[in-house]
Amino acid sequence: MRKAIHPAYGPVVFRDRAANHAFLTRSTLVDRLGGRAIDWEDGNTYPVVDVEISDVSHPFHTGTARVLDTAGRVERFERRYGKRGGA
Repeated sequence: MRKAIHPAYGPVVFRDRAANHAFLTRSTLVDRLGGRAIDWEDGNTYPVVDVEISDVSHPFHTGTARVLDTAGRVERFERRYGKRGGA
């Protein structure tokens, strides 16, 4: 690899504020965090990124996603614009 063209890649804590959940991973965001840090479970201090949603709070993963009434929408469309005959 060429030197001095790649961003720094190191450990970062991503914290989901909505679910009060955090996880440690590696990222290139290390240089752009502006000095915000958190003390982690292993006793070390890592940069932290606050996110609004993660797998813990996302409706798709938690099972609280709304189910759309697609059958009702199709029927309403057919009533409004009429059913077309087959080709």
